[in-house]
Amino acid sequence: MSNHHQASLWIRTSVGCLLLLLCHSLFASSLAQQRGPSGPPTLGLEQGFIEFETPDFRLKLVRASQTVAALQPKGAGDFDFTPADRLTLRARDGFYHLGDLIFRVRVEGQSSWQDYSTAAARKPVRQLPVSGPALAAADLEPTLPPDSPLQITRTWALDGGRLVLRFAIRNRRDVPVEIGALGIPLVFNNILTNRTLEQAHEVCSFSDPYIGRDGGYLQVTRLNGRGPALIVVPDGRTPFEAYMPLSEPMRPSQTFEGMFAWMVHSRAYAENEWRSAEPWNPPTSRTLAPGETVSYGLRFLLADEIRSIENSLIAHGRPVAVGVPGYILPMDLEGRLFLRYAGHKVKRVRVEPQGAIAIAEERPRNGWLAYSLRGKTWGRARLTISYDDGLEQSVHYYVIKPAAQAVADLGRFLMTRQWFDDPNDPFRRSPSVMSYDREANKIIAQESRVWIAGLSDEGGAGSWLAAAMKQLAQPDEEEIRKYERFIDQVLWGGIQYKDGPNKYGVRKSLFFYAPQEMAGFKYDPSFNWSTWTSWKRAEAESIGRAYNYPHVVAAYWAFYRLARNQRGLVTNHPWEWYLEQAYQTARFLTERDARGRYRVGYVDKGLMEGTIFVLLLEDLKREGWNEKARDLETRMKERADRWRQEAYPFGSEMAWDSTGQEEVYAWCKYFGYDDKAEIALASIIGYMPTIPHWGYNGNARRYWDFLYAGKLRRIERQLHHYGSGLNAIPVLAHYREHPDDYYLLRIGYGGALGALSNIDQEGFASAAFHSYPTTLRWDAYSGDYGPNFFGHVINAATYIVNHPELGWLSFGGNLKLSGDWVTVEPRDSMRQRIYIAPLGLWLTLDAGSFESVAINVRTRAVRIRLSGATRYVSRALLRVEQPAKVQGVGAYRARQRFASERGAYAIPLGPSVTQVELVEGR
Repeated sequence: MSNHHQASLWIRTSVGCLLLLLCHSLFASSLAQQRGPSGPPTLGLEQGFIEFETPDFRLKLVRASQTVAALQPKGAGDFDFTPADRLTLRARDGFYHLGDLIFRVRVEGQSSWQDYSTAAARKPVRQLPVSGPALAAADLEPTLPPDSPLQITRTWALDGGRLVLRFAIRNRRDVPVEIGALGIPLVFNNILTNRTLEQAHEVCSFSDPYIGRDGGYLQVTRLNGRGPALIVVPDGRTPFEAYMPLSEPMRPSQTFEGMFAWMVHSRAYAENEWRSAEPWNPPTSRTLAPGETVSYGLRFLLADEIRSIENSLIAHGRPVAVGVPGYILPMDLEGRLFLRYAGHKVKRVRVEPQGAIAIAEERPRNGWLAYSLRGKTWGRARLTISYDDGLEQSVHYYVIKPAAQAVADLGRFLMTRQWFDDPNDPFRRSPSVMSYDREANKIIAQESRVWIAGLSDEGGAGSWLAAAMKQLAQPDEEEIRKYERFIDQVLWGGIQYKDGPNKYGVRKSLFFYAPQEMAGFKYDPSFNWSTWTSWKRAEAESIGRAYNYPHVVAAYWAFYRLARNQRGLVTNHPWEWYLEQAYQTARFLTERDARGRYRVGYVDKGLMEGTIFVLLLEDLKREGWNEKARDLETRMKERADRWRQEAYPFGSEMAWDSTGQEEVYAWCKYFGYDDKAEIALASIIGYMPTIPHWGYNGNARRYWDFLYAGKLRRIERQLHHYGSGLNAIPVLAHYREHPDDYYLLRIGYGGALGALSNIDQEGFASAAFHSYPTTLRWDAYSGDYGPNFFGHVINAATYIVNHPELGWLSFGGNLKLSGDWVTVEPRDSMRQRIYIAPLGLWLTLDAGSFESVAINVRTRAVRIRLSGATRYVSRALLRVEQPAKVQGVGAYRARQRFASERGAYAIPLGPSVTQVELVEGR
């Protein structure tokens, strides 16, 4: 639950976080909260610093430790990638810095591994003389335990003008020593603690790993999304095998994700702490003969902006992989993979599990090697590319069922396995779509975090929200009949009030903890009911959390669209009722009390799924409900005007968040506040990477919501939590206005498709994937998946581009070239939206579906083939829009004459395919 109600507006500091969590005793067994360090300083700051100027950086080393005190990119003012302003706080034993090393070894004859760290009991290192390109060098023996079997020399150097960190590791024993784990701590400033939102965006960075072995890298990007970006790559053979969280005195919290290590070898962890997980790459170790030395290192590169990271890698001779449409591969979709490693050939491409992906080599394009891919086996898959110089690069895929089938599976699971029908339920939650525990394979009828079982907040509303959006994407008559019962018996008058002064208010939970009031209900004694999460009735019935309202509006809006566009499908109410319910809920959200204050808290923040309010306003206008449209527009403009005055207008309940940007972007664009929309977009670019890994590509950063909606409760980077789908909405909307910005398409489509990876083979959808190497699996709770699927449905589309280097490509469809025609068959989950980038043409269907679209590259004519009529759809409603003004391309219209319905072409459908041709207007 990203923006949790109990974390009040003052949660701007770690002190606030700590007090809040201590007051409520939140998950004490699973989260060691941030605390101040103990013990005397040992880093040796009092001995001063050594400073260097390199072509890229101003580098400052602590003289006593020769670890990094500051790493400032030139041309970026006082900005520092490292937490230099927290150096004094982090100057004690147990805190890591750039230049430290951790390793786990065993000497021949030993059965157990021994752990060593240069930061555990820090002592001044032994400085060594330097010459040539070396800047500083040290023998690390003094800061290691006396029994360390390895002698380690560390060097900071310039190589070709680039900053390099190198470790020479020598076995000083007379028997072999096996290095079972070797990690290089990567310490960058992700500490949001005690910073305002504006300060955090100016000072802090996030790191994203490409765990790609020899081809791997780490990118460090600023929160504000501006350049430069730091790229950490291997120096020599230093494979990025795994990514491990470090244990430090300052524990992870909502304002501090924690520090991590680049793991060169990981076998010793894989055999122990990680033995229950399937690692990203095969774990390795390295055995050193007596006296043998091995070298490892990292190189620090700069890109002028985040979009330039891959170009910078290419310029520095690093291998680059680009997947289309990304690295989540539906089985009916032909994916593409492009590789570039200057001067080197691919010797072979290996797939694990064997046969999971079929690969065919294509003709190279403009220096890129090209491959077509087809997923065969559901689940995780790894491509290992072996180059002629011995370098091995891994690319991580997730193969899923065809997108439409995955969504159908989701609907069946939600409306059967997660369907709760118990007329005797004392909390009046029946009938409904409830949260689900995949490990226990049962509905979560009670939980000490009461909202999870209470049908509201993200952790409880997630499943019924997903079910509503599934019907919009793929309506099923039987499922709709069930959902209509939920709306009339539980949503309206249950989750939402239907009478009294709070009419249209949204409760925080139907379930609550009140054993005295609910004497006939037995609360499970295995739960801890004594913390703040076990709300009493009054708290559960509060209407004060704005984040709960978009879920309700989205459900009503989805059924308005179904009732309006598919005649006879929805039967309990006419379309006007659903549209009115959506409007009145949005109106109540923005009501003020007698003192002029909002009745509902957090209305002044950007809300997750807040795009729904823009969609609602557009439909109010189309229906001619002008007075209500003006009212809603006025109310939303008050919010946008406030955001216009803020430097970074997307605060939340949390100290930092990645959900407000979505709605802030939408309304700022709507009202013409483009400068603020661009700030929101830049922020998203700062935390939503494009990386050759299905879990990180298009994954908007979130790391605390397992506490609120997961079964395994801990602070941890969440892979394809709902930030993926939601943040893809503004990214793809902006791309459609700027069709040459392929970076936006790649991260946006990665996020939109990411939401389908959560759906398992039977249709259960998890809240998110656990990224820690101890786990690497989907969480067992359905949790707050619903907003992610909302994002998927709003984004579902097929994109057609003509890339200047890679040629004609389709994101979400299968493309064929024949003469002057480019033909694409959509394979996205809805098949109701197609964007043709070279023409800036956005084709959408309110009713009906696309079979294919063909573009004539010479005449620019567009031929559309529509699927045949169904029981509820006798006419297609086609909208033709051009959000981008492409030079030389005129306005498009249908060649045939069709009636207009609410601004869309109303196209009669026959029993089979109907063809429509679009041409530029004359």
